[in-house]
Amino acid sequence: MSPPPSGHPARIRSVCIVGGGTAGWMTAAALAKVLGPHYAEITLVESDEIGIVGVGEATIPQIRLFNQMLGLDDDAFVRRTHGSFKLGIEFVDWGKPGDRYIHPFGRYGIDMAGVSFHAFYLKGRMLGETHDLAHYSLEASAARANRFMRSIDAGKSPLSNIAYAYHFDAGLYARYLREYAEARGVRRVEGRIVDVAMRPADGFVESIALQDDRRIEADLFIDCSGFRGLLIEQALQTGYEDWSRWLPCDRALAVPCESAGELTPYTRSTAREAGWQWRIPLQHRIGNGYVYCSGHLSDDEAASTLLANLDGKPLADPRPIRFTTGRRKAFWNRNVVALGLASGFMEPLESTSIHMIQSGIAHLLTMFPDRDFDPAETARYNRVIGEEYVRIRDFLVLHYHANQRPGDFWAQMRGTEIPDGLREKYELYRARGRIYRENDELFSETSWFAVLAGQNLWPATYDPVADVLTDAETLERLAGARGVYDACLAQMPDHADFIARNCGMAAAA
Repeated sequence: MSPPPSGHPARIRSVCIVGGGTAGWMTAAALAKVLGPHYAEITLVESDEIGIVGVGEATIPQIRLFNQMLGLDDDAFVRRTHGSFKLGIEFVDWGKPGDRYIHPFGRYGIDMAGVSFHAFYLKGRMLGETHDLAHYSLEASAARANRFMRSIDAGKSPLSNIAYAYHFDAGLYARYLREYAEARGVRRVEGRIVDVAMRPADGFVESIALQDDRRIEADLFIDCSGFRGLLIEQALQTGYEDWSRWLPCDRALAVPCESAGELTPYTRSTAREAGWQWRIPLQHRIGNGYVYCSGHLSDDEAASTLLANLDGKPLADPRPIRFTTGRRKAFWNRNVVALGLASGFMEPLESTSIHMIQSGIAHLLTMFPDRDFDPAETARYNRVIGEEYVRIRDFLVLHYHANQRPGDFWAQMRGTEIPDGLREKYELYRARGRIYRENDELFSETSWFAVLAGQNLWPATYDPVADVLTDAETLERLAGARGVYDACLAQMPDHADFIARNCGMAAAA
């Protein structure tokens, strides 16, 4: 339905989303929900001939905000996507072989006397405290015990604020969102794009042409075409910033396998010879993959390692993916906004791929343009998204740099000069364990401390402000916190049982 002619004279009247998959249909669903049926005509163009990467099956808690904005029922969503719940990520062998730690959602303990909890933990450790960090996180404790529940009204109890995300089948999620978007007026066009027409006066994209000679015009184009960057790169030649000097892994193999063992409420990342292997448990299968550096490992060696370390029988041949870690030099160029893989790529070590789609959509809606495309708004969008990319990059680099593993690849990662922002965080932490979060930085103090401590990086001493509590008070409060989390854990059901009772795929009508 075309929008009525009244309203702002320069209002965006038509939006064309190029590409489907997770990025395209998340965008279509969000625009349909927020803008409503009369603001602009929304068209999504995709071709069944073109495959999608489709390995982004693990998420972080922010995805819940997106689903809530759409009004999706949590149980229906998990059921439709054959999903499971996620309380964090288990990292295996990342510090040195034999190490194992959980990077949990939520937070460690509670701040006491206005001082961050991890300062008291570091003080307690120097006083002889031997319990690891998982004992101070309900999410980490529950992950290890394969337990899960949603938050309940329990006052100040940790059970009132359980942080979680999801594992889901990305193809089923895209299908679910397609139904949602089409029901709200989004028009899907099947076809392969063969040409992009530019306006001679200013170089804006005017239209796209399909192989059957159909032409689609729009005021605003959103590029969700994946690594190709059909509009943002092939048409506008925006440029790409290569980050492989810090993150040299450039290939991945992905393969599903049959379910086996317990349905665990966490993603697993296991360090391997020249990269790492992911494990993502769904209700109907397990998603697996090996991210690796081709300069240190052949494709055949990677495939052999991956297939030898599956929990169940493989359900397909390993699917290769090639990439260069980095980002576009601009995410919004003229009247084109790039989302998903078209905007850049960082390996899914911390499950941030889908979050970056969500973040791009949210900031676009905040800065939604008119047909004049104010350069100040475009510049701010590019700066904000660019800063988010950089901060996530630095957090990923931390995992690689803070290793004590044998082998040429891992020695190279230890010896690589780290980015300036990460170096500053290191220097602040090394002396007294201080961790600072920059503005709206995605990763919290808990996240940074989980990885730093989990990979055996301990400061020389603790923050002296922690001496607001005596030594005895510090140990007493730490013991009290452990007791609270143990009591909460005892009330949580088994993860698989929770799913079977509430959102099992077998119950789908």
